[in-house]
Amino acid sequence: MSEEVKLHKNEAMKEGSRQLRGTIADELLNNLDRFEGDSEQLLKFHGTYQQDNRDLRHDKNPDGTPKGKEYMFMVRSRVPGGKVTVEQFLAELDLCDKFGNGTLRITTRQGFQLHGVLRTNLRATIKAINDIKLTTLAACGDVERNVMCCPAPLKTNAVHAEMQQMADALAEHLRPRTTAYWEIWLKDENGEDTKVSEYQAVEEPIYGATYLPRKFKTAIALPEDNCIDIYTNDLGFLAHVENGKIVGYNVLVGGGMGMTPSAKKTFPALAKPMAYVTPHQVLGVAEAIVKVQRDNGNRVDRKVARLKYVIAEWGIPRFKAEVEKYYGQALPDPKAIEVTDVDDHIGWHEQGDGKLFLGINVENGRIKDEGSLRIKTGLRAILTKHRMNTRLTALQGVILCDVDPKHRADIDSLMKQHGMAGAEDLTLVRRYSIACPAWPTCGLSITEAERALPGILDSMEAELERLGLIGERISVHMTGCPNGCARPYTPDIGLVGKAAGEKYTLYLGGNAEGTRLAYIYKDMVQKDEIVPVLVPVFARYKADRQPGESFGDFCHRTGKESLEALASATASS
Repeated sequence: MSEEVKLHKNEAMKEGSRQLRGTIADELLNNLDRFEGDSEQLLKFHGTYQQDNRDLRHDKNPDGTPKGKEYMFMVRSRVPGGKVTVEQFLAELDLCDKFGNGTLRITTRQGFQLHGVLRTNLRATIKAINDIKLTTLAACGDVERNVMCCPAPLKTNAVHAEMQQMADALAEHLRPRTTAYWEIWLKDENGEDTKVSEYQAVEEPIYGATYLPRKFKTAIALPEDNCIDIYTNDLGFLAHVENGKIVGYNVLVGGGMGMTPSAKKTFPALAKPMAYVTPHQVLGVAEAIVKVQRDNGNRVDRKVARLKYVIAEWGIPRFKAEVEKYYGQALPDPKAIEVTDVDDHIGWHEQGDGKLFLGINVENGRIKDEGSLRIKTGLRAILTKHRMNTRLTALQGVILCDVDPKHRADIDSLMKQHGMAGAEDLTLVRRYSIACPAWPTCGLSITEAERALPGILDSMEAELERLGLIGERISVHMTGCPNGCARPYTPDIGLVGKAAGEKYTLYLGGNAEGTRLAYIYKDMVQKDEIVPVLVPVFARYKADRQPGESFGDFCHRTGKESLEALASATASS
C-alpha cells in the first residue's frame, strides 16, 4: 500500500475556505488589530498582506514591558498593463494620506501599494479602491497576479494598443469567479453591507476548489522592448509584428525568480519558448497552461510549487503535449523571435499622434515628499492641472500620457519646483535600478533594499564617474531576501539579502534586457563593501571590453573565475 501524500496545510485551508471567505467577515467585526489563523493567508487573495513595522518591534511601553508587534496592512491594487486614469492616480494619492503611511508605492509589476493601513481602515480602503474602478482582488494569492504589458502609449501603429487590450482580456479571463470579495469588502447598491452568511457556491471554472498551488504571473512584450521582463514570468506572450500589427505570439513558459539558497531544489529560471499562437488563441492557451499547472503543480511543498518546477521535471515537449490536451488541438512550434533590447521610457517622447508622453523616474517606486524631493506633491500638482492619464512601468516609474506639446514647458517647470529629476538629470544606472520594499514592512526581508539602494548608487555613480563609465547602461536590482520580487537574478548587477548584519549575495553577468541569468560573484558581502568589491570589476570592464559590449555581457563573457582573477590583479596593482 502506497503511503498517503500529505498536502501542504494551505491546500486544506483553501479547500475549506468556502471560495476564499473563511472567517474574514466575522473577524472584521471584532476589535483586534490583526487577523488570526487562516485569515492571514486568505487575505492575500483579496489583495492585502498583514504586516508589522519591524523597526518598532523592540520598542517598550512606559513601564518597560515590550510593546509587541504593531500590526498594519499592505493593500495592493491590480492594474493590468499599468493603465491608471488621472482620477484613479489622484484618488490613490488621497488614500495614502487618509489611510496609509503618507506614501504610495509603484510596484515592480505595474501596480500600486498602500502601506501602513490599519485593520480598522481596511474595509474602507478596499472599498475606496473599487469605487475608482480598480480592484485588489487577485493582486496577491495563489492565482493569476497582475498581467504586465509594455506601458508606452505609442500611437505610431496599433501594436501597443493591441497588447494593452490583450492584457485586459487576460486579466479578466483569468480572474477568480468567487463572489466572496464583493460580499466581504463592498456594499450593495443601497449602501448596506452584503449578508455574507447567505453563501451560495459559485463555480471556479479555471481554478477549482483549491485554486493554484502557488502564485502565477503573466506578461506581454515586444522583442525590441522587454521593459516588463517577460522571461521572469510563469507565462509570457512575445509579440510577432508584421506591417504594424500583431499577427501572433511566441508562448513562453516557466519563468520565476524566487528561490531558497539553503534548498538546492529551488532556483530562479527564465521562461522558455513553447509554441506559437495567433491573437485569437491567446486566452484559450493561457487557460490551458494555468489548468495544467493547477493539476500538476506541487501541492505538498510550496518551495517547489511554481510552474518552473513542473517544466524542469517534464521538459518542454511533455509540457506542451499536456497543454495541447487541455486546449484541444496541436500548437505550432515557436518562431525564431527573441528579445533584443529594453527601454525604460523615461523622458519626453513623441506618441505618434501629435501628443507627447513623459516618463518620470520614481526611485524604487516610492511616491513621497522628503526633503527637497516632493514627488508626491509634484505629481499631484501636474495631474490636477493638466488632467492626463498615466501608466506605471515595471521599473517603478510613471508615464504621463497624451500631453499637449504646449504644456511641456509648464510640466518641466512644475517638476523642477518640486525637485523632480528629468531624464537628463539621471544616470542610466539610476534609471535602470529597482528595489523591493524589504525592511521594515515585509515580513520575509532579511536586509534592507529600498532604503539601502539609493546610497549604494550614490557611491557607485561616483566610481563610475571617476572611471569614465558614467554613461554606460548598467542595471541594478536589489531585494531584501531571495524571493526575488525585484527580479535580481537577471540584471547586470543583482543584490540579494542573505543574512542579518546587512550581508548580500552579489550577482553579475545578467543584462538589462533580461535575457540571461546572472551568476553568484561574491556571497555574504557587507553593504558597505558592495561598491568597493565592484570597483575592480568596473576597471577591468573599462580596460578589456569589446566594442559596444555592455557591463553584463562583459561579465558573462569573462566568467566568474577569470573575472575574480582579473579584478584581484587590478585591486592589488
